[in-house]
Amino acid sequence: MTVEAVELVVTALTAGAAAGMKDTATAAVRDGYVGLQTAVRRLLSRGDQADVSLLESPGEHRDELVTALTAAGAADDEDVLVAAQTLLAQVGQAEKYDVRIRDCQGVHVGEGNTMHLKF
Repeated sequence: MTVEAVELVVTALTAGAAAGMKDTATAAVRDGYVGLQTAVRRLLSRGDQADVSLLESPGEHRDELVTALTAAGAADDEDVLVAAQTLLAQVGQAEKYDVRIRDCQGVHVGEGNTMHLKF
C-alpha cells in the first residue's frame, strides 16, 4: 500500500505539472496542483534532507520524489493523499473534453447522449 500511495502522489504531481502548462487548464486544476504542492512541501519540510526543489519538475525527478515521499510518510498523510486524488480527478475531467466548435449544427459532444436531427 505504501508504494502505491506514494506513486499516486507522484503521478498526480506529474499530471498537475503537465496540465498546468496548457492554456486549457481550468482554474480547478491549477488550484488543485498548487494545493497538492503545498501539502507535499509541508510534508517534505519536516524531514532533514528533503529537497523541495524536486517539485519544480516532478516528471524528471520521479524516482527521487518516490524515495523522499516514502521516507517522509506520504502514504500515511491523509491531506496529501486526498489532494492527489482530487487533482487526478480534476485533470481527468479537464482533459476529457477540449472541444472548440464554431458555425456548426448537429454537434454531439459527451457521453450517453441521444440526438435526433432533422434537416
